[in-house]
Amino acid sequence: MGENGENSGSGKQKVVKEEIINVTEGAPAWMATFADLVTLLMCFFVLLFAMSTTQQETYKELVTSLRSALGTQSVPESGTREGLIMHPVPSEKTEESPSVDELGGMIEKEMDDIVSEVRELVLFNKLGGEVSVTKTDAGVVITMSDLLLFSAGGTQLSPKGLEILEKVAAVLSKLAYHVKVRGHTDSEPITSSIYPSNWELSSARASTVARLLVANGVPPFYISAEGYAQYHPVATNDTAQGRTQNRRVEIVYERDSIARQFEDMYKK
Repeated sequence: MGENGENSGSGKQKVVKEEIINVTEGAPAWMATFADLVTLLMCFFVLLFAMSTTQQETYKELVTSLRSALGTQSVPESGTREGLIMHPVPSEKTEESPSVDELGGMIEKEMDDIVSEVRELVLFNKLGGEVSVTKTDAGVVITMSDLLLFSAGGTQLSPKGLEILEKVAAVLSKLAYHVKVRGHTDSEPITSSIYPSNWELSSARASTVARLLVANGVPPFYISAEGYAQYHPVATNDTAQGRTQNRRVEIVYERDSIARQFEDMYKK
């Protein structure tokens, strides 16, 4: 009995020890694979989160670099991979193009600059009453009296008119905007075999001024010459003083022309 009891007791101890050994040997083999899978999933979601919150500046730098290397059409504006949402980055044109208010302010400043330069020219050369410049809703108008530019009924520039126009051209040659040269007369009929009417006279005077501007640096593709005869007076034709004011040549920078130039510049 004693021996059997001892044997029975030692057998139980062996079983218990084997069970303890089996339990303490480690986790099942499948746990390692499961742990790897969980780790990979965590890394994947961390990566998605990091990519979905990419800084805008970093992304724009990447897009700009890829565009320069591959071409504009080769690079999408935002991420398109499934499960990835990226906020679209404004294109360069959208960032650079001014708003309507900004564009209007730029046009106003440019017109003010033109007026300022011409007024400085007028003051420096003591041309008050013969040359004037005004800014209107339509644009900038530089007005020159025919007494300064031409002889009565003629289209040949006087020496003083030639000198002043050359100085005006030095200012205008720096402006890359379309300019209209407009000739005007009074209502007195012209008696000349060369110019049958004031239409021809006003057009010829405008063309003479336009040619001189071109000869002094104003690009010809920016210039047009127009004759208005007596049909756009600025004063009455019933007095000698009024007729003198109506006989004039105008150099006009239209607001719409300046605006188109700015818009074309930002489209490029």
